[in-house]
Amino acid sequence: MAVDDLHLTVIGIGADGWAGLSETSRATIHAAEVVLGAPRHLDLLPAIDGQRRAPWPSPLRAALLAFVESHGAARMVALASGDPMVSGVGTTLVTMLGADRVTVLPHVSSVALARARLGWSAEQTAVVSVVGRDPHAVLRELAPGRRVLVLSSDENTPAQLAGLLVARGYGSSRLVVLGDLGGSAETVRATTAAELDGPAPRLNIVAVELAGPVETGWAPGLPDEMFEHDGQLTKRDLRAAALARLLPIPGQLLWDVGAGAGSVGIEWMRAHPSCRTVAVEADATRAERIGRNARALGVPALQVLHGRAPEALTELPTPDAVFVGGGATRDGVLQACLDALAPAGRLVVHGVTVETEALLGRCYAEHGGELTRIHVERAAAVGSFTGWTPARAVTQWAYTKPSCVKPAAP
Repeated sequence: MAVDDLHLTVIGIGADGWAGLSETSRATIHAAEVVLGAPRHLDLLPAIDGQRRAPWPSPLRAALLAFVESHGAARMVALASGDPMVSGVGTTLVTMLGADRVTVLPHVSSVALARARLGWSAEQTAVVSVVGRDPHAVLRELAPGRRVLVLSSDENTPAQLAGLLVARGYGSSRLVVLGDLGGSAETVRATTAAELDGPAPRLNIVAVELAGPVETGWAPGLPDEMFEHDGQLTKRDLRAAALARLLPIPGQLLWDVGAGAGSVGIEWMRAHPSCRTVAVEADATRAERIGRNARALGVPALQVLHGRAPEALTELPTPDAVFVGGGATRDGVLQACLDALAPAGRLVVHGVTVETEALLGRCYAEHGGELTRIHVERAAAVGSFTGWTPARAVTQWAYTKPSCVKPAAP
């Protein structure tokens, strides 16, 4: 069956299995020729004569489209946990096949069940999925008093999460491990991150009430000491100025070219969970360091590309914004960034040398935008007194690409 002819129904199923499904969902499954799903979901169904059942492939995303097409049938059902559109396979299938080829029949999600058990409102609760993902993503949410529901990958997630929280001074955070929500074997275990021990159910969600120091926020300009670096770091005041012009927007992609410690790309991703960054760095040691910084600050999905611009930029997806923190004078770098930038995309370039400043002056004269020299002075001891210590002035060129190309005059 061709992809264009495919249509399937995604049905959410809870830990209560067949008994918890609506009449519509049951009838749809009964009528299906093929049912796809995880083995634990398929095992919850009664036997139906003549029906084919197939477990998802692994890894899922890479093989999913071919797998679904190979089992193509006029009546095809895919099973998912709870609400298929809450960090579920339903979202993946809609993305790959299109909303017109996928019908979704949701069940109550584990997120809704957890909030109901705890009395937590939706508007006061953050949700982070670490299903098949790095649990360091939870560290983006660190703030005293914040409530977070963590969708676990497996029985090891609660202990991994607790270890990360303890390491960041959040050991007193309250953890509630909710297992097999909605099923007959449902369990609720409350403890703290520092005191968590013992096994967890394989199917679990972790509720966290964070308690710890104020170290990070979501406004740009984290303290410089939050980053591991060798001096190649865009300092916090300059970083905040750059990000104010780069304008992080949910779902958009930043190229951080000559990334150094990766601070600009990391803060771009911290602005919203769906922001994406590719950090391009020619030095192998620094490239590894960027990955460590990204994990420590809660954005482990940041992509690090060890390579030198402009050659390393040729195969990257189109950026919505570009920051050039180093290497602007290298032949072809700025032109490659300008050419690649999406319509309405933003480019910010920093320079501290006379040569880079001259280049940015020419770019400003040719393209317009905003040219700024930024001077930062910090108080420091001068003998027994206090005086101002100036840092090197930084020239910043900020440019926004036109959203459309104007037609040439007749």
